[in-house]
Amino acid sequence: MTTNAHAGHAHHIATDAAHTGNNHAAHGIDADNHSAGHAGHSSGHGGHHASSPGGLQISQDGYTLDLETTIAQPGGIDFRFRILGPDGTAVTEFDAIHDRELHLIVARRELTGFWHVHPRREADGTWVIRLDLPEAGAYRVFTDIAPRALGRTITLGADLAIAGHYAPQPVPAVARVTEVDGYEVTVDGELRAEGDLLTLTVSKNGTPVTDLQPYLAAFGHLVILRTGDLAYIHVHPNGEPGDGVTPSGPEITFHTAVPGPGTYRLFLDFQHHDVVRTAAFTLTTADGVG
Repeated sequence: MTTNAHAGHAHHIATDAAHTGNNHAAHGIDADNHSAGHAGHSSGHGGHHASSPGGLQISQDGYTLDLETTIAQPGGIDFRFRILGPDGTAVTEFDAIHDRELHLIVARRELTGFWHVHPRREADGTWVIRLDLPEAGAYRVFTDIAPRALGRTITLGADLAIAGHYAPQPVPAVARVTEVDGYEVTVDGELRAEGDLLTLTVSKNGTPVTDLQPYLAAFGHLVILRTGDLAYIHVHPNGEPGDGVTPSGPEITFHTAVPGPGTYRLFLDFQHHDVVRTAAFTLTTADGVG
């Protein structure tokens, strides 16, 4: 299990044992850092996706993810990057998506490690965050952003290499139940290209958890990544905290539509007793496996 601090909250993730997860808009400016490792947006988010899945391109619609850091040593790194606009200058105006201007997802290419973090934006448009990536390997970074001039959300992706001896890990086996910090999370439903409902149920010590806390304006955040190309989907649950009809657990329901057949890793962020945890699953599509 990997653990890290995030603005007063610990964020824990369930990981593979061999290694030592109605839609709304996506997800700002703080030093939030969740180790692991979220929502219905365009370009690979929620139940709607563009012709190309989110996160596969470093540039889209005139916007480019410009990494200052592309190669680093294992351990803590000061990770810096900019979002360049159509004129080639750093963008400084973004609309908030689920309480943040930018959501940064970092994942190992074999999907055995996952981080959902929120960098700080400096005045010149450079985003900065301290990342702790303890193992050598190939990583992919994703940025969920809604540039104000664009008027909608896009996801850009780029590669990050952590130098050193690299021992690739197999993708964890398909499973519908996982455990993190004594919490058991089960997933019901199927991944389908045409869309379907997934329901994730949270319990602790055999008792359903009915008092989940809102985290970034939702009772759950679900990132789905396809093995092989890391096509990216980030969805938020049906309903909203405080709407009078959405329960605070134990079930969290998402409408999902994946870009095609294959094997996917799912990462669910949820908050209980002021701690954010991430449950990770591997599922294959009901439409067949690529």
